[in-house]
Amino acid sequence: MSANIVSRPEKDGSAGLGDLEKTVILNTLMSVPFSERDQKWRDVFLDSLPEANLKLGNPEVVIAGDGFPYVQLETVNPNENFQAYVISKQLPTLLSQGFGIIINPQHDRLDWVLSYGDIVNYELNDSFYTDTSIFSNSKENIAVGKDEKILIGQPADSILPKYLRAQLKEYLLHMGVKVPKIMLIARNYEDENLVSQDLIFNLTPVQFRSEKVYHEIMAAISWFLPKHYSFMGVDEMAITNGFQAL
Repeated sequence: MSANIVSRPEKDGSAGLGDLEKTVILNTLMSVPFSERDQKWRDVFLDSLPEANLKLGNPEVVIAGDGFPYVQLETVNPNENFQAYVISKQLPTLLSQGFGIIINPQHDRLDWVLSYGDIVNYELNDSFYTDTSIFSNSKENIAVGKDEKILIGQPADSILPKYLRAQLKEYLLHMGVKVPKIMLIARNYEDENLVSQDLIFNLTPVQFRSEKVYHEIMAAISWFLPKHYSFMGVDEMAITNGFQAL
């Protein structure tokens, strides 16, 4: 990936403070032991996080074990003098630079980790995670059947916005894909109760030096996408008039 992906995060103080009430709620949640952090805790945490006041950690950006860059953010103590970092106000920088987010790296155990795709989902849907969608269940085998009837098109900006396309293209070019391409397919499109959709990339194991590398690249693609998206790789010649360059 290019050097700009590990640029320093934006620290312009003019962005302003976040929601003080949500900051207090977030700080209170941090005192709850991990063993007691249930679904209610998760919901309140994720609701409070985007608007709360946080501060940049040291270092501000790290390359984590998965090979991707994360902005490190810390919750703030009462009466602490700090420069506020508010996730919802920093979305343009996070999305254009390709950052994930780590919450409280200074603790023995990280409080939360957001992938780039989680942040994309917040920008698109006002939530880091989407529980119900038209995408195929990711646990299913989403290979295209030989005689399966499908509709073929291109994902709208509401699914694959320009900043996400740019990050995916940059990554795939970096991994040796000469012309990364994509399309969107719909299955069971004649039944609104069964219809589902999947993203398709022009990727197959034979393009890479080993099948292991192919699976690593597919796993990396999932870091860029919202978690509810389903996707797969298909030989570019297998589906005509469907793929377009990212």
